[in-house]
Amino acid sequence: MSRLGPPCWPKPCVACWMRMPEMDMAELPVQLPREPASPAAARARFFNSGNAFNIKLPAVPAAEFSGVAEAALAPDAPTGLLACDQSGAIGCGFPATSPLMLARYATVAAGEALELAFASTGLIAYVIQGAGEVTAGGETFLYGAGDVFLLPGTAQLAATARSVLWLVTNEPMLAFEALAPAPAMLAPVHYPAAEIERQLALITGMGSNDTTSGHALIFSSDGLEAWRNITPTLTLSLNTLPPGQAQRAHRHNSAAITLVVQGEDCHSMIAGERHCWSQWNTLVTPAGDAHSHHNGGGVQARFLIVQDGGLHYHARSMGFQFLEE
Repeated sequence: MSRLGPPCWPKPCVACWMRMPEMDMAELPVQLPREPASPAAARARFFNSGNAFNIKLPAVPAAEFSGVAEAALAPDAPTGLLACDQSGAIGCGFPATSPLMLARYATVAAGEALELAFASTGLIAYVIQGAGEVTAGGETFLYGAGDVFLLPGTAQLAATARSVLWLVTNEPMLAFEALAPAPAMLAPVHYPAAEIERQLALITGMGSNDTTSGHALIFSSDGLEAWRNITPTLTLSLNTLPPGQAQRAHRHNSAAITLVVQGEDCHSMIAGERHCWSQWNTLVTPAGDAHSHHNGGGVQARFLIVQDGGLHYHARSMGFQFLEE
């Protein structure tokens, strides 16, 4: 008998079963039913307490997508979408920036429109440059540089000036669950740049305590006010970091996808590795990795962060922890 099983594998006979105590059950491959009486029974698979919990998945790289950002910001970039996709590295059968989130850059030439139709619960957008009009959920509003908005997965972007937007959805989560989206759950929400500045000024002048990780603006809506999220599963924050300061090292169980909005001589330390910032680049902080952010320049740093935090808040599994005093 081999270490992987007897000759009559994967349906060993009684005699072979009698000799199997010499084998550790952790070495067993997946087991199939011996004589299934129906197609439903034939689909059954069996593991045991030795081999059921040792699944090895590819690690989520602390990636950056400067090449994608540069392509989106090129003056001649055509109207379309550029994904920050590392599905190959993390073993997903669908586009993904992290296992539960997908970031993209959207480019819209002046006078053109881009139709969006994502299988997502909602769509978070930040306007890097340009101006135009958004149509979604039977409503229309104007957008400009610095705006943030939340949309259902289906929308139209019509540019009056060449536009580049950063988009994040939870498409990988729905694809993983093979779920149909429910865009009607979320009405459009607009966060104009001027209002964002007003809110930032309000909190920047306030103090903080030892449990606060810097000054950050958190985006929510009337429908999700009690949860303080921007969608049921995703959180959105605009973090700031004064010149010459660093954010305390910390970790959390949510993955983070970050857009560098503003900063000079800034970098992040992620799992002991240095990742330098460049404006409008997208960075990934894998779930659970220790990380900190550092501003060595002379201006306030700003970085927009989307996390699958709502999912962890709901599951009571965020696990936020400072790692240094």
